[in-house]
Amino acid sequence: MSHTKHVSYQSTNTYSTLNSMTDDTQNIWIACHGIGYLSKFFITYFEDLDPKRNYIIAPQAPSKYYQSKAYKYVGASWLTKENRELETENVLNYLDALLERERLPRDKKIILLGFSQGVSVVTRWLAQRRIYCDHLVIHSGGIPTEFDSESFNYLPNLKTSIIYGIKDEYLTEKKIQSQLELAKSIFPNLPEVLKFEGKHEMHKASLEKISKEVNLEN
Repeated sequence: MSHTKHVSYQSTNTYSTLNSMTDDTQNIWIACHGIGYLSKFFITYFEDLDPKRNYIIAPQAPSKYYQSKAYKYVGASWLTKENRELETENVLNYLDALLERERLPRDKKIILLGFSQGVSVVTRWLAQRRIYCDHLVIHSGGIPTEFDSESFNYLPNLKTSIIYGIKDEYLTEKKIQSQLELAKSIFPNLPEVLKFEGKHEMHKASLEKISKEVNLEN
């Protein structure tokens, strides 16, 4: 009879950054990619943001895989349904270590973004670790249904933006409405909704809009 056992060990992972942290920096983005991405490519979506005002950190999902039988292009995934609780804890431990490594100053605006699968990662990190965040960006991904009105109430001023493409092949009108209702019930303030003409893809114009809004608040 086979048995599943656990063992703990130390692991090292990478992450990507864009621009430099200086006195002129106003916004710090921590952006978690979706399934199939590598952080070094995902971070290029932020290249159009003002480099003096924006410092971007793109964590790297730990599970790498070849995306086809050609064994040429590599993608990554944050977790699957297999051992979900254990893998979630491993991912959160990684993000904790990244945050400690960066030693982010508290006089900057912290923007936490999740795209697609990254949404479940950033929202669970916020809720379970209760880290500080000024602006949460939910981009083309599903919010886990495990949250309630107390999950994010430690951030009473948290601003939330929801971005999605109206032609997103993974979204139905029913799912969109369900997610919007969930967001209204769990976040301390009504979310801003940014829709665009597009599919399941990153939308640079929405990132620029959010960046400029945050700059005006500074």
